[in-house]
Amino acid sequence: HESGDLVTEIESSLDPLAAKLAQLQEEALFSGEFDTGPAIVSIQAGEGGVDAQDWAEMLVRMYLRFAERRGFAVSFNHETEGDGAGIRSASFTVRGDYAYGVMNAESGVHRLVRLSPFDSAHRRQTSFAQVEVSPLIEDDVDVEIDEKDLRIDTYRASGAGGQHVNKTESAIRITHLPSGVVVQCQNERSQHQNRDTAMKMLRSKLFELELHKREAQINAEKGDVQNVGFGSQIRSYVMQPYQMVKDLRTRHETGNVQSVLDGDLDEFIRSFLLHKAQGGSSFRVDPTDLDD
Repeated sequence: HESGDLVTEIESSLDPLAAKLAQLQEEALFSGEFDTGPAIVSIQAGEGGVDAQDWAEMLVRMYLRFAERRGFAVSFNHETEGDGAGIRSASFTVRGDYAYGVMNAESGVHRLVRLSPFDSAHRRQTSFAQVEVSPLIEDDVDVEIDEKDLRIDTYRASGAGGQHVNKTESAIRITHLPSGVVVQCQNERSQHQNRDTAMKMLRSKLFELELHKREAQINAEKGDVQNVGFGSQIRSYVMQPYQMVKDLRTRHETGNVQSVLDGDLDEFIRSFLLHKAQGGSSFRVDPTDLDD
């Protein structure tokens, strides 16, 4: 009996050591200049109406749960409600150890297959949502923006304005005309603060675009033909006719869909970081992975 207690005691003392070792192994995989810093995460519902908007909101919830598990702090920049349910788009800033390095593993298109709760016949529906992750660029990083290239709109957050945002202040939407990048902020106390935050978001997104262009150029020079755009599908979440979450870049998969949607992303992120450290591409889609 005593030996059994001793084994239990040793095992329980090893758990935190194993967790610490996993953390150190993960940190060794980060090599990017901005990996240690904060991240701006933007989520956009794809085509598919209310199902896609519901899926976008499910992803927001997944990342909030994940951030809580990791000890990350999250502050919302904007959230636009969907038509009847879900959200059309949302953006939030994540702060914590290696926030950008970790969250950047999630950048790409996420695909959900399920029986639609919004269809009276409960037919199977495929929904898409796009996740974009940018490093939060500080003022000492040079990103050139010509004021003439900007369209700045002010608006009052429509309807309820989303559950996470300030519903009374005027919001700011900035469109960078040459790139088509749009940023919004409605969560600060004043219009002036909203504008400052939106400009910081814009600088971060334009910087991320430049990083993607550079990566594409390097890959082209190496002779790698791969899609490194924001529109690349990275993960499939199938709830019907079987249960499976599968990463299309690393082939990592699990049958426990609910656990993943509750924020259990560590193994997916770790396998992606290993894949990338070994020279794997950030985006890779095998057409056979897209079969329903």
